[in-house]
Amino acid sequence: MNKSSKAEEALTRIVKIANEALGDTTNEKDYKSMPEEIGCSIKMLPAHLLEKAAETAVKVYPVNRPLIESSREMAAELIADPMKLTLLTTKYWGPSPRKLTVSFMESTPADLRRRIVSHMNAWSKTACISFVETSANGNVRISRGDGGYWSYLGTDILHVPKNNQTMNLQGFTMNTQESEFHRVVRHETGHTLGFPHEHMRLSIINRIDKEKAYEYFERTQGWDQATVDQQVLTPLSEKSIMGTPADQTSIMCYQLPGSITKDGKPIVGGTDINETDYKFAARVYPKPFNGSHAMEYGTEAYQDAWTEEQDVSETEIEESIKSSLIK
Repeated sequence: MNKSSKAEEALTRIVKIANEALGDTTNEKDYKSMPEEIGCSIKMLPAHLLEKAAETAVKVYPVNRPLIESSREMAAELIADPMKLTLLTTKYWGPSPRKLTVSFMESTPADLRRRIVSHMNAWSKTACISFVETSANGNVRISRGDGGYWSYLGTDILHVPKNNQTMNLQGFTMNTQESEFHRVVRHETGHTLGFPHEHMRLSIINRIDKEKAYEYFERTQGWDQATVDQQVLTPLSEKSIMGTPADQTSIMCYQLPGSITKDGKPIVGGTDINETDYKFAARVYPKPFNGSHAMEYGTEAYQDAWTEEQDVSETEIEESIKSSLIK
């Protein structure tokens, strides 16, 4: 168990709910007993897969290609800090209409599965990507076990072994408040679509008191300083921001308290997909005759581990890319 998980476990008052009649094998947790906010982190692939993942992103969406060469030039530096590769490489799925399959790691009630997938498809209002449940191993694999809320970024999910989840929604049940489905499920789905954290815009980061942020995230999430730097304090490249102003009400923005900002005013964060989010999704994933696509954002990191023998094969990745396209 990592440090973050231990801290969340220590902070969380867990109420186990007997739900076997519904076929639910996950330990249930009453969301009202959880901390007010469980931090989200974007998972990063093991270091040995970072360049392959960048190349996969190019196969799916060639617009990413200019960033790959710059990443290779940094190979020596990446050994010490592999996160920098993902900061330079976008993981969008491209403008072609696509349907990503979704499966669940644990036995999950049908009504809960439908509810989660329905919220994932909220992005489909303006985007040409949709999600559909499958009984097989999905492109997106969801667990509701411990570990908080997280997702791999965009096309990185293609490199995650089939017995590993690509998204985690700790403790979600039919008893979870509807507002949390809006805030958390839609946020994590945004990461699956390739959207990073909006709070990593320089204008927002400049409002944060670094020392207060270190103390706050160590206390609430169990994060060390390096993790806070990666998840909160590293700004996106200005070239990746597509000319739009920072939006602290975006669904992709953290809710951060005034206690860690320099002016004492909170960064309110988003609780649902807003108009700016929908417009941005339409630019990146335009529906037919719905405008042009856009390019580049960044990412941040958390590293998971598996052996190289467990890596997803190139053949499997190619099959996943092709099968998700809507013909």
